[in-house]
Amino acid sequence: MYERKEKLEYPKLTMFQMVERNAVVRPTAPAMDFYGRVTDYATFIAKIEQASRAFVKQGIGKKDVVTICMPNTPQALVCFYALSRIGAVANMIHPLSARDEITFYLSFSKSKMILTTDMFYEKVEEALLKVPQPVTVLVARMQDELPVLLKLPFVAKEGRKYLKYPNTEHAVLWTKFVKSGTPEVELPEHDYDPARTSVILYSGGTTGEPKGICLSEANMNACSMQARNELGVDQVDGKTVLSCMPCFHGFGLGINIHLVLIHGACCLLMPAFNIKSYANMLIKKKPNFIAGVPTIFEALLHLPDFEGVKLDFLLGMFCGGDSLPVELKKRIDEFLKEHGATIQVREGYGLTECVTASCLTPLDTYKEGSIGVAFADTTYCVVAPGTDEVMPAGQQGEIILKGPSVMLGYLDNPEATAETLKVLPDGDTWLYTGDAGYMDEEGFVYFSHRMKRMIITNGYNVYPTQIEKAIDSCDEVSYSCVIGVSDPRRMHRVKAYVVLRDGVTGDEACKARIMEKIKLQVPAYALPKEMEFEEALPRTLVGKIDYRALERKAEEEKHV
Repeated sequence: MYERKEKLEYPKLTMFQMVERNAVVRPTAPAMDFYGRVTDYATFIAKIEQASRAFVKQGIGKKDVVTICMPNTPQALVCFYALSRIGAVANMIHPLSARDEITFYLSFSKSKMILTTDMFYEKVEEALLKVPQPVTVLVARMQDELPVLLKLPFVAKEGRKYLKYPNTEHAVLWTKFVKSGTPEVELPEHDYDPARTSVILYSGGTTGEPKGICLSEANMNACSMQARNELGVDQVDGKTVLSCMPCFHGFGLGINIHLVLIHGACCLLMPAFNIKSYANMLIKKKPNFIAGVPTIFEALLHLPDFEGVKLDFLLGMFCGGDSLPVELKKRIDEFLKEHGATIQVREGYGLTECVTASCLTPLDTYKEGSIGVAFADTTYCVVAPGTDEVMPAGQQGEIILKGPSVMLGYLDNPEATAETLKVLPDGDTWLYTGDAGYMDEEGFVYFSHRMKRMIITNGYNVYPTQIEKAIDSCDEVSYSCVIGVSDPRRMHRVKAYVVLRDGVTGDEACKARIMEKIKLQVPAYALPKEMEFEEALPRTLVGKIDYRALERKAEEEKHV
């Protein structure tokens, strides 16, 4: 067990209030930059309060749930903090979620409204057909937040395809909705309650069923303040952060957005990621901090765009969401040095059940293979799997942790909560991560492998069982097994092995039919990149499909 002596003080303020403080001390400082359209803190707070009044006028109040199904846009941020302002719950979901997933998220969370973009409106409307409660759809348009020089080209090329939306009685444009938040609408008193759910993020599980992770304002604030404490710079206000990690992801919301805004820095918002646009933003905007998954940084190494470019503006580069291979870290550090940066890439570790990171490589110290040391006020321990027996330094076990960012629990799932959050003899609640590793005598943590069956691709958690259930529901399929295959860009790509029913021909047309069907149940980022038909799949001694044998088979085939 390792516990730092350093302690932090956490204000008893809501997430909105933490951001609002900046509008008082630095009202004209930029809060967000969306393709060159800059919003200062005073304007940002004014927009949030107007949206808050609109929600109140429409009957949304404390503990009511509103789903945010958005990329990183100004409307998403305004909506998120408006919900905090009135004590409502922000249910954060991926806009590329499959139709049936959106149905589940809305039904499960009992959402009363959903904010999405016009690009995803049609899919959301289809998802609503099976949602039991009435849901109002708020429709945001990207062009409403773009600078004038980009607005017309965007509408001409992309936006005009969606101008017919919204087109139902239960849907309204975000701009029209916000205008209803007139000054005479009274806002409630600020209500900081560390025991109340304020944010729901989603994680799958060993069964593949999504679990709603309930986080409080205290969890969100603590994680962002702890991470700020680890940056290694005296001043953050006035600095810029390239916010490409999405707001429906703990890493994106907690680090790329909330940390930035409660400390007076500026979010350089990226609503969609591709490596060319990321590189252009990096070169053009010169952000002081960047945080992302290994695949982003690995891809940068292959671009010619950086020839002759100085990266000395970087004060911090942070990597999470997946393990950073030692060799890749060496290559990234060399890349930084060659381009004039004086920093190293710093690897972190965490999980959505504690918002995001809770452990980070120290500023000037790196131990090969280590993911760093615990944040201040967070304690790590390694125990024998399934027990509370503490393992000695250097010995493998399950990583567990406690601290102020640990979730309240899983939404309406007391059994899963009890399996993950356990009160130990010290009287504290510990989070059992399901990850194996060990610690050394100095408190450095070493991640070994996930004890759960899970694939990480491009930083997203993909749960094979969820995809297998979708594939197996197809009429052509007898059964299937989904695995992750190592990939130099994605870290892993999803591959499906499928056994077809008798009489079904396993040709390209069959693959296309299966893929078309599962798109309704599986998000785009989790869809199989490869599908292979087999007569039968290997089995373990107890008769289960031996997915590890298939993983070995796939890796061997790569080298043939």
